[in-house]
Amino acid sequence: MKKEYYEKIIEELIKLIDEGVYIVDKRGVGRFYNDVMASMEKVNMEDVLGKKFHDAFPEMRKNDSTMLKALIKAEATVGQQQSYKNFYGKEITTINSTVPIMVEGETVAAIEVAKDITDIRRMSDTLLELQKSAEKPVQNKGVIKRYTFDDIYGENEDFEIALSRARKAADNDASVFIYGETGTGKELFAQSIHYCGKRKDKPFLAQNCAAIPESLLEGILFGTSKGSFTGAVDREGMFEQANGGTLLLDEISAMPYDLQSKLLRVLQEDYIRRVGGMKDIPVNVRIIATVNEPPEELIAQGKLRKDLFYRLNVVNIQIPALRERRDDIPRLAERFLEKFNERFGKEIWMLSDGVIKRLQNYDYPGNVRELENIIEQAVSMGENEHVLTEKNLAMPSAVRKIRPMEIEYEGDVALDRYMDQVEAKIIRDTLLDSGGNITKAAEKLQIKRQTLQHKLKKYKLTT
Repeated sequence: MKKEYYEKIIEELIKLIDEGVYIVDKRGVGRFYNDVMASMEKVNMEDVLGKKFHDAFPEMRKNDSTMLKALIKAEATVGQQQSYKNFYGKEITTINSTVPIMVEGETVAAIEVAKDITDIRRMSDTLLELQKSAEKPVQNKGVIKRYTFDDIYGENEDFEIALSRARKAADNDASVFIYGETGTGKELFAQSIHYCGKRKDKPFLAQNCAAIPESLLEGILFGTSKGSFTGAVDREGMFEQANGGTLLLDEISAMPYDLQSKLLRVLQEDYIRRVGGMKDIPVNVRIIATVNEPPEELIAQGKLRKDLFYRLNVVNIQIPALRERRDDIPRLAERFLEKFNERFGKEIWMLSDGVIKRLQNYDYPGNVRELENIIEQAVSMGENEHVLTEKNLAMPSAVRKIRPMEIEYEGDVALDRYMDQVEAKIIRDTLLDSGGNITKAAEKLQIKRQTLQHKLKKYKLTT
């Protein structure tokens, strides 16, 4: 095959990739540059192709350039955060992986693959600033709801055991590990432990470890030191901001495995070191960690370090799912009825026996949160009646119990079209079962999140 054919194949291939791709030859001259990279860096292809790298990006310092590092030192860089100004002076932040292409010991080219996280970087900086000021008194502003044990309802025997352990945990400073399915009230328990304990006048901060990209989570937790990466500034992390108080790490199993080891060291040594910093900073922070899957399964799957689990699992609390405490459903439903009567200005005094029976016969994959949503929509749509009846309880498709799909092929459509219909239904049902969470649905389907997003577009499914 001729050389130009290979070049054409490469050119078409990089057009299909979702990440930005930039290829330079051994002289640093741009040879390939896809639309994603051009859009990311807000430059025209003619400003890059055929030009040397440092001419296309004059603001990039040579010592910080992963591309030049690959060309000059033949060193690969994987997953490095990098901030720089593009051709028009706009600052962007990316996660870069850059590798040299070697032929007979000589570097003949370098390939850079980049993911734009400019907005995410800005979001994380804003998050830290908001966290920093969250505990400061604000005049003439609404007060953020703080939950205590008075806000927790339930008399089920297993639930009372969990509640009793949480009350005892509020009397000490030990680390707490909470397991409960999505919607069971893990943060409610965590806040109650904090605000009913001796740290109640100190900060309570919470971070969902699954909500922040891995590359940013370490900086958010431990802070950054100026010069740790291009564009980095001296900034407190959540450990410093929560000093003296409590830090809730929700879905801790989503934290990168190597970052879990750094967290373990912090728990053992009681000090942190900012990303890129050399100074040890003492911290006094109580950790409450939560997971929504059985910890023993997470450990077996390699998602949760066993040593970290044992370090955090000083006080263990297991919150039962709502389907395991059906005797609490009537009381919870009545509590939500009172809440939404007040919110919507209604006077619905009670639930009919038929409503209670119907509510108790449902499995609640979304647990207490889902029950609350069902009562909210019923009250909001209610008219002038004083009794909530089954006609008010219109269960939308998003909250119906999902039945196993029966596959029967009768040959009335082409096989490939039928298989697409089957796949679309499986994806739709799994999304419903996952509460619309794409990451969880992808895990259940055992496919990459990016693959699931592609299929959602393909089948025009929405979350």
